[in-house]
Amino acid sequence: MIIDMPGGAYTLREPVTWPVVDAPASSRVVYAAAHVVADPLGDNTPGSPAAVDWDATLRFRRHLWSYGLRVADAMDTAQRNMGLDWAATKELIRRSAAEARSFGDPAALVACGAGTDHAPDAADLRAITAAYTEQLETVQAAGAGVIIMASRQLARVASGPKDYHQVYGELLGLAERPVILHWLGEMFDPQLAGYWGSADVAAATESFLELIHAHPSKVDGVKVSLLDEEHEVGLRAALPAGVRLYTGDDFNYPSLIKSGSHALLGIFDAIAPAAAAALRALDAAEQGTDPARNFALYDEILAPTVPLSRKIFETPTYNYKTGIVFLAWLNGHQDAFAMVNGAQSARSLVHLSEVFRLADQAGLLADQELAVRKMKALLEVNGL
Repeated sequence: MIIDMPGGAYTLREPVTWPVVDAPASSRVVYAAAHVVADPLGDNTPGSPAAVDWDATLRFRRHLWSYGLRVADAMDTAQRNMGLDWAATKELIRRSAAEARSFGDPAALVACGAGTDHAPDAADLRAITAAYTEQLETVQAAGAGVIIMASRQLARVASGPKDYHQVYGELLGLAERPVILHWLGEMFDPQLAGYWGSADVAAATESFLELIHAHPSKVDGVKVSLLDEEHEVGLRAALPAGVRLYTGDDFNYPSLIKSGSHALLGIFDAIAPAAAAALRALDAAEQGTDPARNFALYDEILAPTVPLSRKIFETPTYNYKTGIVFLAWLNGHQDAFAMVNGAQSARSLVHLSEVFRLADQAGLLADQELAVRKMKALLEVNGL
């Protein structure tokens, strides 16, 4: 099959049929950070309250669970701080946790972000802690696991590590179950520069570890999105026993997972079938079943997904959500290439065309005829 694209004609590869993998990985705990599906007939112009297609949004979470992946919800992949307002976020948390009950324990299947984005004017530690508490209690009341997200408001107000430790210490005291702490780098959100009390990564890491070592029983794991493989390996080794490192490195995830990191990744939203198959091979290898062949299979499956991920997450990294939703649209998980806050316009047609090519090369166009038909329609509406 051939399609005329910017840069010339492109011949699609032979289609790939991924095996059905409906059981979670045994060697790693793996979350896919899931996007929300915008209502294409809703007013999702920039600055408007989010209008969500709830049926399609929940259907996509069922798609992820069907591959044995856990779901990380109401996080940056779901456009927190980029169009998903608190009213829609609360509804998303409630609906996702309720939907998870059809598959098992919501606390095991879905973890949701608790932050302070509904209180943009919070100006002191007391107000920031109160905002965090409201969201944490919302997640716990829904029955989901808790991910304590990085706070723009805390980054703005905190004078140093002591302030972070005070706020997070209070929150950990309120947690009913161990939580995931999220360290989101400034490449994902420039307003989080200097998080944990220092612009120096080594000093910030020391502050972060001090907090975790003070509350090890309250921390299930840490989700680190700094796109620095060497730093992540060092941090992973320094964590207390029993505290997981969930890689959030969408550039280096194959090697980090292989070497021992768990995962909480936005790219797994887009590559769920390949991720599930690779994790099954990793399980087999680590259980002693033909390790050489299964480690090689793990590498073989994930290798072509890395150029795709690096393209989707290229600078400016925070616009990666557009590529994630674009692939969901190509693969028939939603009817329209539409996003809350009008964010479908955040990437160029040339960028999206390259995402199409790389997704095909990774075997991640589920129905090539459907994807080509949609890609041609997008090119045509843009005058090509």
